[in-house]
Amino acid sequence: MTLTPEQTCPYRLDVSGADIHGEAKRLRAEGPAAQVLLHGLPAWSVTDPQLIRRLLVHPDISKDAYRHWPAYAQGHVPVNWPLRSWVDIRNALSSYGTEHTRLRRPLARAFTPRRVRALIPHIQAVTRDLLDDLATSGPDDVVDFRARFAWRLPLLVVNALLGVPLNMHDAFRLAFEDVFATDLPPERAVQAPQAVYALIRQLIEHKRAEPADDVASALIAAKDSGTLTEQELADSFMLLIGAGHETTVNLLDHATVNLLTHQHQLALVRRGTVPWAQVVEETLRHQAPIATIILRFAVQDVYDAPSGLTFTAGDAIAINYAAAGRDPGTHDAPDDFDVTRLRTDHLAFGHGAHLCLGAELARLEARIALSALFAEFPHMRLAVEKQQLRPFPSFISNGHAQVPVLLGRRSSPQ
Repeated sequence: MTLTPEQTCPYRLDVSGADIHGEAKRLRAEGPAAQVLLHGLPAWSVTDPQLIRRLLVHPDISKDAYRHWPAYAQGHVPVNWPLRSWVDIRNALSSYGTEHTRLRRPLARAFTPRRVRALIPHIQAVTRDLLDDLATSGPDDVVDFRARFAWRLPLLVVNALLGVPLNMHDAFRLAFEDVFATDLPPERAVQAPQAVYALIRQLIEHKRAEPADDVASALIAAKDSGTLTEQELADSFMLLIGAGHETTVNLLDHATVNLLTHQHQLALVRRGTVPWAQVVEETLRHQAPIATIILRFAVQDVYDAPSGLTFTAGDAIAINYAAAGRDPGTHDAPDDFDVTRLRTDHLAFGHGAHLCLGAELARLEARIALSALFAEFPHMRLAVEKQQLRPFPSFISNGHAQVPVLLGRRSSPQ
């Protein structure tokens, strides 16, 4: 995509993520995909769910910047480009073809139905512990639900799956915040992944010294057998800990906020009229936890007949999942949160070969955690008006910076 000074587009994407859904509407008005700038570099933002589905299964759409993004391969992407870590990585999220199959295979073993089911007692135990921790605050104390519950539960679960020691939990949590923030100045954006990699090196050293029957040890064994390179090993941990955590954080965040601000719908769930699984799916549609994922690349010119668009070889492509979930051609009143909605199909976990491996684990965590949370704190309410909640500064991660709540009286004190 060649830009000239005379062009009035592309649209400069708001890297602070201040109004993800308002921006999605403006982009949708430009057509199924719009030309945008990501921190100064040109890309397409694809908003139409049907076009997204076609692109995500198209054989000539790649996620490998090394092979298929000429601007990157030729050195035109600055080393301090704030989003560079998202394309530098070498794991299943950024691979193509047989390389994707090779890198995804060892990760898939972490999310077999057996492994996910085996985590149920642990998820329940972590949920109970976090509810007990919340209860140490008084019923009228302001508590940051995101920091005290939504952030902690998924990381404790994924750490158990991987075999990450508990004493590394908070360090990983803090380091990943900067990785997902997209409004950082270049120097801080460069430092963010470095902090995570330092922790990953510590984790690898620990697991080499104390191997166990866990995913971390299995990945290290794959590297030692020649299946993975050192960078692929580190970047696979980056993917599992980061992406495997962030989606569920934002899912818990938005589900809780929406239920607290739609009391009539919460009442339906409490009565059992609407199952928790339906709450989870509507939340995923209404507030895609990952708003936009970057980047994909056209391997060669790709003409999409239904939309009439051509993606030129080397074009960068961002998939706007937040826009797809609120497509007015798919859903009636798409901006409304409605747990009774009959059609809740969405693309929040992706589609095709890159469908999120941890999708069912995220759903399971949310069902267990939300049902327990609202059973034990039936009087919980937001401590501020909904419009006062500030978004997390990211156009990739769709959540809040904080979610202050008043817990009220616990119904079943331990």
